[in-house]
Amino acid sequence: MSLPASPSESLARWRHDRFGMSLHFGLYSVAARGEWVRSTERLTDAEYQTYFDRFNPEPGWAVEWARLAKAAGARYAVLTTKHHDGFCLFDSALTEFKSTNTPARRDLVREWVEAVRAEGLAVGLYYSLVDWHHPDCPATGDRQHPLRHHPDSPARDAKCDWSRYVAYLHGQLIELCTNYGRIDSLVVDFSYWDYAGEKWGATEIQKKLRALQPWLLLNDRWGNEPRKKIPRPAYAGDYEQTEQNIPREGLRDDAGQPMPWEGWFTLTNSWCFSATDHAWKSPAAIIRALVNCVSKDGNLLLNVSPDARGRVPAPARRILAEIGEWLALNEDSIRGAGPAAFAKPEWGRFTQKGDTLYAHLTEPVIGNISLQGLRGRVRDGRLLANNAAVLITDFWNPGVQTFDAPDDIFFNFASPTACTFPLPDERDTVVAFTLNDDAATAAERARLDAARAASIADRRPF
Repeated sequence: MSLPASPSESLARWRHDRFGMSLHFGLYSVAARGEWVRSTERLTDAEYQTYFDRFNPEPGWAVEWARLAKAAGARYAVLTTKHHDGFCLFDSALTEFKSTNTPARRDLVREWVEAVRAEGLAVGLYYSLVDWHHPDCPATGDRQHPLRHHPDSPARDAKCDWSRYVAYLHGQLIELCTNYGRIDSLVVDFSYWDYAGEKWGATEIQKKLRALQPWLLLNDRWGNEPRKKIPRPAYAGDYEQTEQNIPREGLRDDAGQPMPWEGWFTLTNSWCFSATDHAWKSPAAIIRALVNCVSKDGNLLLNVSPDARGRVPAPARRILAEIGEWLALNEDSIRGAGPAAFAKPEWGRFTQKGDTLYAHLTEPVIGNISLQGLRGRVRDGRLLANNAAVLITDFWNPGVQTFDAPDDIFFNFASPTACTFPLPDERDTVVAFTLNDDAATAAERARLDAARAASIADRRPF
């Protein structure tokens, strides 16, 4: 398959792949108290320096993570190159606050890019638009700058030159899109208050980046929900990102048109490694969240973070391996799939690809399983994981109990179809149904109705 050559082609590939993995990694990984530790604890440059002096990931960290991402079923992977604290994992010519000046003495972005590319994954880089280390970022009155209440901040801020900072962030983004070969996506973060849009020189820098990487996929965080706005600003980006939540339904702009989107959340409750956060989400929770996103025409970007040495926490390794196992068996219901043309069922969700409807069962059902409004619409049901047939059936006791809608049809995993059978996969059992076209639907409806009438006349189960 050829590589995308334009943003629209990149977006199409990204929407097909549906699942990616991100890493937050930096000095805050040494602190192990959250990536906002410098802000929440109001640490000065000198106090934060202790983590700079100890930052030294083990060789091979990126190779291990890239292999794990691929085994988990991710098709693209995103690394934080610079978070809000301003520390760079790359050898920027524009700052001394970078990994090559720590005990690591290495360009970690280069290691990441090479490792991800070697696994055949799309390369994504994250870059924070704010920078608490840079002298030209004002602190006084800001809601999150570590020095927002420091007594020396007013004198410091009087020397700030915002245009100098914008030139700095533009320069670093150009470095990232120049020095590491093909970059498939760039995730920026974050806009707030009036720090949005052209405050960052967003239109100008996007043009420069696309001149360097014409296929580059961009997220929406150059502004405050810019993709929703009509008319859409030039810097809006290619897709919307929701954070730590999955919307109730697929996202739409102010004109009511669907928007491509991605749910982005963490494997624990922390974005970076936290020594005290053991609230690991289960494999089933992540699998179901992925299905939830796809059923609403969205992607899932799962954040999993290394410890200060770059190692994979053991629980993360186990969870990601299980997600990868499920995806290997059921990926046809995810890759290239999207929303179904039918309402969400009570026992799980639907996804659809072409004329194949994928029923994702996450809750056990008493008796046979209803396909609401699908009488005559489905045939050839099979378990996606092993291709075993399921039984498509009518009311189990016609003429005695027909309390569901006449357009409903049912299925079950075995017979008698009135019995209750355990889900073959408690995490998410996927059943693939072939959908009839309109002519076949009418014929199938007629056949089922005739069979039902005959069975009622005979007073026997259909």
